[in-house]
Amino acid sequence: MTTLRAVFATLALSLSFDTLANCPEVLNHDMQKLRSRDSVNLCKAYEGQPVLVINTASHCGYTPQFKGLEALYQEYKEQGLAVAGFPSDSFNQEADSAEKTAEICYLNYGVTFDMYSEIPVKGSDAHPMFAQLAEAQGAPRWNFTKYLIDRDGNVVAKWGSSTKPEDAELRQAIESALAAQ
Repeated sequence: MTTLRAVFATLALSLSFDTLANCPEVLNHDMQKLRSRDSVNLCKAYEGQPVLVINTASHCGYTPQFKGLEALYQEYKEQGLAVAGFPSDSFNQEADSAEKTAEICYLNYGVTFDMYSEIPVKGSDAHPMFAQLAEAQGAPRWNFTKYLIDRDGNVVAKWGSSTKPEDAELRQAIESALAAQ
């Protein structure tokens, strides 16, 4: 029985390393969940899924987009879409604490998609993931910039803050990413 456990443990570790070895650079990051000590490896979490990445802020005129982003997530999650929000104070509009950010996201807007701890998203101090997104499609010019990463980890599109989650072009790009195998 012990040998069988060792074989399964080795196999699981091997699969884990294989996932990380094939991980697209833009997703090759461990991120801390919002208001949690838990860390998430984005490659493992989103392997083979299209991901809509958004830099968010709790005190922005675009903050009500959380409602539309949640509706978008609910509509497409069963088809494989992941939505990942990254609070940032890069534009000086994030709450002063993770508790307040969580309250705004989870209680005020009912967010159930993945939210991570606050990170910088622009300039020389941008988190490496956002530096890679910027290299691929341009840096965020404001809060609620949306990036679509396809199943293979390619950054395929970017929309600015004023593009609402209900936007037909954004939805078409998501549907195309979901349909691609």
